[in-house]
Amino acid sequence: MGRISKQGDHYLRWLLVTGVMAVIRHAKRNGTNLPWLAELIDRRPTKVTAVALANKMARIAWVVLTRGKSYQKPAVVAPAT
Repeated sequence: MGRISKQGDHYLRWLLVTGVMAVIRHAKRNGTNLPWLAELIDRRPTKVTAVALANKMARIAWVVLTRGKSYQKPAVVAPAT
């Protein structure tokens, strides 16, 4: 999917990354129930993780707004053993 481009609203991009930094800080202190986020935090630098999560949130927000429906959290799939 790539990075967050520098096109569009600078303020909205800043808000997304700032909000995600708070989520990451909370996840580092208290843990998270999202295994993919915990792995990403362990593998990548904090700001790279923040931009990746902000990108994901922006794509989710766009779909919710364009379809006019409420967000439904995806089901967590157990890892294959």
